Amino acid sequence: MTIPLSTHLVSLKFALALFAVVDLACALAVGLENPKNAVRAEWKRLAPMIIVGTALGVTLLVNLPRAAGMLLLGIFILAYASYSLLYRASSKIIPSFWGWLAGLTGGITSTLFGAGGPPYAIYLSQRGLTKEQFRATMGFAAMTSISLRVLAFLLTGLLLDLQVWLAIAAALPAALAGIYVARKIFKRVNRETLLRAVALLLLVSGFSLILRSLN
Repeated sequence: MTIPLSTHLVSLKFALALFAVVDLACALAVGLENPKNAVRAEWKRLAPMIIVGTALGVTLLVNLPRAAGMLLLGIFILAYASYSLLYRASSKIIPSFWGWLAGLTGGITSTLFGAGGPPYAIYLSQRGLTKEQFRATMGFAAMTSISLRVLAFLLTGLLLDLQVWLAIAAALPAALAGIYVARKIFKRVNRETLLRAVALLLLVSGFSLILRSLN
């Protein structure tokens, strides 16, 4: 939710650079909680295509006009919010080759929109993993994806702006505090209700981004 909300205040490229570093710190905090639970075979399937997707995503990002980037972000947010609202859990296990597409798509959306998680989550949720395996494997995928995003933004100069680092210094403590609070209360929160509330907020945010891009 951070990218669509922050783009109402700063440019998309500024927001992506800012939250790349913040997201990396959060991913490390969550992903290294229980690394032994990660399914390494799934991570090895995702990682190569995450690299390819990251290269494609950063190429698109540096060449996209601001309005076009905002429009694509709005469409992406709407699509994921709709999926979250309509999705019904299934016990069916999908073939492992879908991991290649999930890695590629996640690498692109991670760099282009700051949101690589949805493709990984959609894929891993259909692979018959336990809750602990899913969380740890998602953490590995997120760490890989965001680390590559940070490297790409360094190479393209997006992370060489002093204003970005000043914003990171302000945002990072708040993000880590949010993780601390979430660890304390997550067992008391109804997951389905929370996800639907987030999806509704994303719908509103996605529509607002599309309207702004068309003005």
